[in-house]
Amino acid sequence: MAHGAKRGFFRNAVDALVAARERQVSRYVNGALLMLDDETLKTHGYSREELRRRGTAYMY
Repeated sequence: MAHGAKRGFFRNAVDALVAARERQVSRYVNGALLMLDDETLKTHGYSREELRRRGTAYMY
């Protein structure tokens, strides 16, 4: 078998877990950013519409 040609089951599982958590964190951060006022968002290079399009999730 060639080096790196086939990845193991556990490596794929960890990669999938990390990717899922990255998406979850991104939605959480977008939700937190949406709580800021429009001027603050604009100052930091965000728009409310862009953040809404990316999706949000609130965690308590």
